[in-house]
Amino acid sequence: MNGKIRMGMVGGGLGAFIGAVHRKAAALDGVIELVCGSFSSNPETSRATGKALFLDANRVYSTYAEMIRKEKKLPADKRMQAVSIVTPNHLHFEPALMALENGFHVIVDKPLCLSLSEARQLVKAVKKTGLILALTHTYTGYPMVKEARQLVTSGAFGKVRKVYVEYTQGWLAQPIERTGQKQAAWRSDPKFSGLGGAIGDVGTHAANLAEYITGSFITELCADLRAVVKGRVLDDDASMFINFANGASGVLIATQVAAGEENNLTIRIYGEKGGLEWRQEEPNTLVLKWPDKPRQIYRTGMEYASGVAKLNTRTPSGHPEGYLEAFANLYQSFAKAVIDYAAGKKIKSSKYDFPDVEDGLRGMAFIEACVKSSKQKQKWVPIKL
Repeated sequence: MNGKIRMGMVGGGLGAFIGAVHRKAAALDGVIELVCGSFSSNPETSRATGKALFLDANRVYSTYAEMIRKEKKLPADKRMQAVSIVTPNHLHFEPALMALENGFHVIVDKPLCLSLSEARQLVKAVKKTGLILALTHTYTGYPMVKEARQLVTSGAFGKVRKVYVEYTQGWLAQPIERTGQKQAAWRSDPKFSGLGGAIGDVGTHAANLAEYITGSFITELCADLRAVVKGRVLDDDASMFINFANGASGVLIATQVAAGEENNLTIRIYGEKGGLEWRQEEPNTLVLKWPDKPRQIYRTGMEYASGVAKLNTRTPSGHPEGYLEAFANLYQSFAKAVIDYAAGKKIKSSKYDFPDVEDGLRGMAFIEACVKSSKQKQKWVPIKL
């Protein structure tokens, strides 16, 4: 394949937070180029966004359906090859499915969609078309998260016994959705967010991170979901016990009402021989804990890091690898898969180390199991795909 991967975007109009993050991450390594988009349900906003991004006005569309139809008609060396979907949750499924059915790869913000039923349909579409669908569980892109996975799955700590993972935020400690705050409004509304509030927004990140580092899936859970802020419909606070396929047990906390917290995603994993701890707010440090020797501090960019950590590191030690770089690592892996697909290679997403449609399916099953467990007296609920 000659030239950059040509990407379209659904959502991410002027003023939208996550769309700009996706565009910066996609551009960071110089292998992906944004060539078209339907950036807003408001055609004027979409056109203004395209103009601000210096796109060809003829390739800035009023709807995602128009974009997919018209791009498909362009010559193969001109049309977009992949679609980035950065809309609220309720607008993930339809553009993702239409893109796949029309021959375009997809990278979509998490969670995958609005329901487990929709997730199953996307799994079928990916299997039927053979195309690539990546999911931006950003935190798996950090070099020290990849180092942690390498250490745990290599057996450095022995058999994993306990996992503690929590994602604590405080930005929804007050009912700001009632003040017109756009991000809070759609995340608090089941029509746009789906069944889960905090559990869908940040709980899925915590669950995905635990599964990624341990290399084992959560099989059942016992959850307590609450809407702490009076009048809020969806959960803003969640606590649960979790069990893993490898026999480990743990605790998962996801809250957006911990006043004063920012994005404090923290994970601790303990095996027979030792354990580790990683915090997203200090992402370049990984702490290893041993019963018979001093603690060790691993740092991003150091020569002793594993090959996979080095592969996902861009700067020398002491220069922070942050949120945008972690995001970019997912786009970089996605791009490698798209390039190999264009070369006629059979794609197995596990080879490329990015969250895929199956991870999205597990995320939706996780949300539904949490809601089911929280509502019933029989608390332990198996996760069913």
